[in-house]
Amino acid sequence: MIGLASKEAKTRNEREHPNSSDYICPSCSSTKMYVDESRGEITCAECGLVISDHQIDTGPEWRAFTADERNSRQRVGGPVDWSKFDQGLSTVISRQNVDASGRRLSSTRRAQIHRLRKWQIRSKVHSSNKRNLAVAMTELHRISSQLSIPYSIRETSAVIYRKALRKRLTRGRTILGMIAASLYLACRVHQVPRPLEEITDMIHITRKELSLCVRLVIRYLELKVPLANPIDFIHRFGTELGIPGSAKKKAIDILQQAKEERLTIGKDPKGMAAAAIYVASILVGSRRTQLEIARTARVTEVTVRNRYKEMVEKLGISTT
Repeated sequence: MIGLASKEAKTRNEREHPNSSDYICPSCSSTKMYVDESRGEITCAECGLVISDHQIDTGPEWRAFTADERNSRQRVGGPVDWSKFDQGLSTVISRQNVDASGRRLSSTRRAQIHRLRKWQIRSKVHSSNKRNLAVAMTELHRISSQLSIPYSIRETSAVIYRKALRKRLTRGRTILGMIAASLYLACRVHQVPRPLEEITDMIHITRKELSLCVRLVIRYLELKVPLANPIDFIHRFGTELGIPGSAKKKAIDILQQAKEERLTIGKDPKGMAAAAIYVASILVGSRRTQLEIARTARVTEVTVRNRYKEMVEKLGISTT
């Protein structure tokens, strides 16, 4: 148990440094670094050389062992949250009609506090941009919750939308369309691709409208969006289809071979992933039909069939 606990603690304290490109190992020239927060050290992940040992601990100076202790010792509010229209920095008048001692307020005082609450809400959204942002961030929370989008991607999406709003790209376009485009691009930036069709089905806008908004944001914000990697779709599609881990691994190997042979250039990543899964499922004896795979990947059977024929022919794979 002690060894397990120490291993877990090490895993929590050591992680890949977010700005690893800022550090180059003088011994092996690697840029892959790990930071140990407990020691304040940045270490090369390849050769183990300590690059820096003067890292500042930005955490609190106090320790807490229970939730009550943590709440009582905190002297600051929560971090800035870009997915909230006020970034989580504004104050809120409590809805409990009691004073500091816990006694109920008189009717006159309750009416006064009620008016103050209304004016506080109005003051937060006094301009059109603020109102737009309030609606947009509410929709962002709803959509990201329905799609199970993690917090980091939601934050990136909020930043993209704020930049688009600042450049007035939202004029003449729906808030829902621009939020969907921001969310789609944030997923691409974090290399957690989501198909356009999945987002459009969830929020009931057309694929054409979403595509136009995506191209608009990329063009005017000059975003550097990485190309979608077919391998990123394998685990997700494979899980939905219920294929074993050996089939997923085989599909990844097939896609890596296809990439080396330059078969993925100019092809839809979803179609390539679907074809690789189809081939792998046959090879490991867990066959799925082209129709099942096409529906899961949101492509046509013709696409799966064409990519399958290309892979089998160019990579010399025998499925008989």
